Amino acid sequence: MQTVKENPIVVGLDIGTTKIAAIVGQQDQYGKIKVLGIGRADSQGVARGEVVNIEMTVNAIKDAVAQAEQQSGVEIRSVYVGIAGEHISSKQNRDIYTLADQDTEVSDTDIKAMIQNMHRLALEPGERIIHVLPQEFFIDGNPVAKTPIGMCGSRLEANFHIITGKVAAAQNIKKCVERSGLQMIGLILEPLASSASVLSEEEMEAGVCLVDIGGGTTDIAIFQDNIIRHTAVIPFAGNIITEDIKTGCMVLKKQAEKLKVRFGSALPQENQENEIISIPGINGRERKEISMQMLAKIINARMEEIVQQVYFEIRSSGYANKLIGGVVITGGGSQLKHLKQLVEYHTGLSARIGLPTEYLAKDTKDDLKNPMYSTAIGLIIEGIKELEDQQRGNNKRRAEILAKEKEMAEAALLAEAAAAAAAATATVEVQEEVKPQVHFEMQPEPEPMKKVKKDSWVKGLLTNVKDWFEDESVNNDFQ
Repeated sequence: MQTVKENPIVVGLDIGTTKIAAIVGQQDQYGKIKVLGIGRADSQGVARGEVVNIEMTVNAIKDAVAQAEQQSGVEIRSVYVGIAGEHISSKQNRDIYTLADQDTEVSDTDIKAMIQNMHRLALEPGERIIHVLPQEFFIDGNPVAKTPIGMCGSRLEANFHIITGKVAAAQNIKKCVERSGLQMIGLILEPLASSASVLSEEEMEAGVCLVDIGGGTTDIAIFQDNIIRHTAVIPFAGNIITEDIKTGCMVLKKQAEKLKVRFGSALPQENQENEIISIPGINGRERKEISMQMLAKIINARMEEIVQQVYFEIRSSGYANKLIGGVVITGGGSQLKHLKQLVEYHTGLSARIGLPTEYLAKDTKDDLKNPMYSTAIGLIIEGIKELEDQQRGNNKRRAEILAKEKEMAEAALLAEAAAAAAAATATVEVQEEVKPQVHFEMQPEPEPMKKVKKDSWVKGLLTNVKDWFEDESVNNDFQ
């Protein structure tokens, strides 16, 4: 990613049914997101979260990115992209990982190996795994709080929440991004991104249901004990309400959208019968008058259907009685008046409208503190987390390499010292062996010359005696 000063710049690209938003963000020194630029374009090539027209989607992405580049002054080359749609599904799975020894400590490598095993699961044809999210861990059958890293055991078990989607849908998104001259470095489920921007740590620990009402789909994510427990996608959202208004009030689609945004209400009883909206007629025809209570009844009928399906998903997850944090509603559809009261009435849970303000810097414009930008800002937050994880992994690998190099250097020094000591010992032994040889050379044994001299003297004596006896004068004397 592009970097300014120290912190990296991250771009979130939200490809929605009604709009495509590109937001350029950077983490400041306080850990908040500073928005550098934003671009928005109407989405014409996406229906219910899936790309249905490549060319129209590419043009909208280019327009949104160009606006974001102009505001931020940053050249955008890579983006984190959200994915949603009714093709998204989830399942639970469990994995068992055997450690090397009983005294082996669980490391991050072991957990990554378990996640890789989950990516090898057999799926339906045409599906792919988008996320593998660990839930609970067990070591030798005993539950572990949050993370098992650093603990000892012989068997590691874990429950995983696996999110899958269509391969074709993901490939179409990637193709649109690449044709726009960008690189997709991350594909993130949109309800997870939205939850990162609007939910607090306390809510996720207490138990909360996030409901992201977009243009084409309503996404659900349930958290408890800071763990994702359930995800679901409902194929009804803001666009179908607009279609209902268009049909019920017999107006144009753009007029129906304006009626919904400016005057829409989820509770008919909150409007009076005498409140009338006047809209211009088509092609010079007379103005059309619409009752606000009638408009609210049309909206209420569809919203009740959506909220009932949300509550069905909450009950199906098994956490209906464990959501202390209640329901958090976000997305463009959450701006509907009196929606909070309608959700509380049908679910029996406390509710609030989720705004992406908790993680934004104080000097952020008010226009961005809007639930319709929750997903795009959440993509930035998730992108920063991913970059930090990569940096920690790189630092860990670098530390391991340095430690190994240090160990090898120390081993080489020890080997050199041992070799030097062995050479010194061998020199002393050689010197001790050579000294006796030098001593014997300095004091050699006497050669047998004296014996030779002794033999010559005796022989000479005998010769003289013999000559003496043979001397005639001596023999005459004896005679």
